[in-house]
Amino acid sequence: MDLSRITFPTFVLEPRSFTERVTDFMSHPDFLIRQAQGIWGASKSDDPVQRFVGVVKYYMSGWHIHPRGVKKPYNPILGEFFRSQYEFDDASGAYFVAEQVSHHPPITAMFYHSPEHRIAIEGDLRPLSRFQGNSVGMLLGGYAKIHFLDRPGEIYEVTYPNMYARGILFGKMVLELGEMSTVTCKHNDLVFEVEFKTKGILWGAYNQIAGKIRRISTNETLFEISGNWQTAMYITDKRTSSAKPEVLFDSSSEHVVPQHVACASEQEPNESRNLWKHVTKAIRENNLNAATTQKSAIEEQQREHVKEREAQGTRFEPRFFQLEIDGNYHPKLVIDDIPKEPEAAKQRVSQWIFAKPDGSMQDMDRSEDDPVVLATPHKR
Repeated sequence: MDLSRITFPTFVLEPRSFTERVTDFMSHPDFLIRQAQGIWGASKSDDPVQRFVGVVKYYMSGWHIHPRGVKKPYNPILGEFFRSQYEFDDASGAYFVAEQVSHHPPITAMFYHSPEHRIAIEGDLRPLSRFQGNSVGMLLGGYAKIHFLDRPGEIYEVTYPNMYARGILFGKMVLELGEMSTVTCKHNDLVFEVEFKTKGILWGAYNQIAGKIRRISTNETLFEISGNWQTAMYITDKRTSSAKPEVLFDSSSEHVVPQHVACASEQEPNESRNLWKHVTKAIRENNLNAATTQKSAIEEQQREHVKEREAQGTRFEPRFFQLEIDGNYHPKLVIDDIPKEPEAAKQRVSQWIFAKPDGSMQDMDRSEDDPVVLATPHKR
């Protein structure tokens, strides 16, 4: 049963939109943008194998971030968007935007760019939820591409595993990832294939993974990766017979880079945190009746907008992304047209993401003064 048209009760909701949840994958940019010690560097390494391992580490680092228990983010409404910026320890930074470009089927397009480090990430996510007995499965379709812009042709293509909310009718409620996921760089003849293992009914453990980095042309295994995607993962260099597993990623010791989001008063009506602020406040106050009322109002408003477009004979046009001939959504800001010089790139990208309809720029430094947000309890 396809659940994309089903309205979920508020008690299973995580108090943020799926457009914002996508940013979990941007929480550890160090693995892409800096030359780490030893083998784990990425974009600045001259060794393509080292760069590939750095990308794999970055990709695998995003899965450990999720709410306690089994929670589902808000279903974004059509045209909803989320935008933010990042500041890194070396005074460089990055910009992010995600937009709901389709509601049925649900498609969230996203774009991330670091001007100083010449890295761009684009993609769209196409979650399809289905009932599966005592579970709800979210099949994560779509694509993502990581571009190292100073290395022409070096693009890393990513596919996603599926997500499962177990125990929705009886038993222990847990979140699991399952099936295969890949990172591929055809330019450098490398692929990473990883299985996210689900726990068996009678045996096994939660959150286990097993993967290999290999050469596409020869099928030679270069590294094996294993461990727990929520806590610690290990990598073994198979090119050396005496090699022992080393830590690839340990969530307890890594720093999550925070993002900076403008206050609600600076956000547009269909900007995620502003759009859902009444629902978020009610959920954090454990007022499920109020949360349901506010959530229903947003969903009814969306239905009215659909009726208006049908009556006018118009189609929805995304603001930041466009559907191209490959069947995927790409940013309207063409990646190859972004200036190479960092200051010019920052101006071009920030203008595209943070400009308001009247041409003014979103004030990222304005203090929060929205009464609803100020009255919202902090995260627990």
